[in-house]
Amino acid sequence: MSINGPKIYFTIPIFGGIAITQTLVTSFVVTLILCIGGILLGRKLTKRPGRVQVLTEKAVTVITDMVREAMGDHNVRWTPFIATLFLSSLLGTFLGMTGIFRSSTADISTTITWAVLVSFICWYQSIKNSGFKAWLKGFTEPIAIMTPMNIVSEIAQPVSLAFRHFGNIAGGGVITSLIYWALSGASAGLLRLIGTSSVAVTAVLIVLGVLLTFVLKVKNGKVRIVVRFFGAMALGLGILGLLNWLWGLTGRAYPQLSTGVYTAMIAAAFVALLAGLFLLLRHKNRLQRILGGVIFAVSLLTIIFISDGPLNVPLLTLGLPGVLSLYFDVFSGVIQAFVFSLLTMIYISGACPPPEETGK
Repeated sequence: MSINGPKIYFTIPIFGGIAITQTLVTSFVVTLILCIGGILLGRKLTKRPGRVQVLTEKAVTVITDMVREAMGDHNVRWTPFIATLFLSSLLGTFLGMTGIFRSSTADISTTITWAVLVSFICWYQSIKNSGFKAWLKGFTEPIAIMTPMNIVSEIAQPVSLAFRHFGNIAGGGVITSLIYWALSGASAGLLRLIGTSSVAVTAVLIVLGVLLTFVLKVKNGKVRIVVRFFGAMALGLGILGLLNWLWGLTGRAYPQLSTGVYTAMIAAAFVALLAGLFLLLRHKNRLQRILGGVIFAVSLLTIIFISDGPLNVPLLTLGLPGVLSLYFDVFSGVIQAFVFSLLTMIYISGACPPPEETGK
C-alpha cells in the first residue's frame, strides 16, 4: 500500500516549470462547473419561476441570510465570494468521490491559497477602513509587549484555517485507505484458506450455514441475531468455496481467450445483469420476477467465472470503506466547507465593522 500526493501529469516549461497536477485539474473542473452552472441558472429568469429557478432563488436566499446573520447587513456584498468559496470547497471534495479526479481540498496547496487570500482581504479591509497607521497600531494592543504575540496570531490565522480543512479531508482519505488495506489482507487470507480446503470443508460450511440460518430456532432475540449472522457467514463462505471449485473446472479456460472476446463477454454479462435486476425489482408479475432473478444469478455467475475467480474478490472490503468514504467525503466535506466559510465570514466581518464604528 502506498499513499502519495497529487500526481503530476506534465510540466509547462515556463517560469522554471509549472507542474500540472491532479489538484490543478480538479480545481479547473470545479471552476468550469461553477461558471457553466452560474450561466445556465442565471439566464432566462421569469416572473413566474419554474422549479429550477425557485430552487436557485431559495439557495441564494439561504446563503444571503447566512452572510447577513454572520457579517451584518453592511457586509451582504460579500455573499458571492462566500458562496463561491463554499461551493468550490464542496465540489472539490465531491469530485474526489468519482474515482476520476483527486479531491482538491485534500491538497494543502488549495486550502492554504484560500486562507492566504482571505488574510490579504482582511488586511486590505482593515487598512482601508482604519488606515495604515491604525492597522499597525492594532498589533500593539492592549499593551506593546503583546506585539510579537499579535503578529504570530495574525500569521497563525491562515495556517490554522488551511490545515483544519486540509487535515480533515486528507485524514479521512488516509484512514479509509488504511482500513481498506487491512480488510483486503484479511479477506485474502480468509478466502485463500477456504480456496485451499477440501470439498468436504465447503460442504460442512454450507450445511452449518443452512442449519444456523434456517433450521435452528432460537427464542432470545439478541442470540438469534448472532446465530443468524454466523450462519449467513458460514453459508456464504461455503457457497464461495463451491463456486471456486466450479470455477476451477470451467472458468480458467476463459482468460486464455483474446482480449476483445473477453471484454465482449464481460460487457454482455453486465448488460444481462442489469436487465435481470430491472425485471426483479420493477415488475410485479411473479413470472417476470423469477425470470429476472434467474438472469441476474446466471449473469453474476458468468462474470465470476470469466474473471479472476470468486475468491479473488476482497469481500471484507465491501461496505465499511464505502460507509467511511461516505462520511468523510459527504458529511465531513459539507461540514468542513461550512466551517471554512463561517470562519472566513467571521474574519472578514472583523475587518469590516459597521459604518458607525469607522465613522464612514
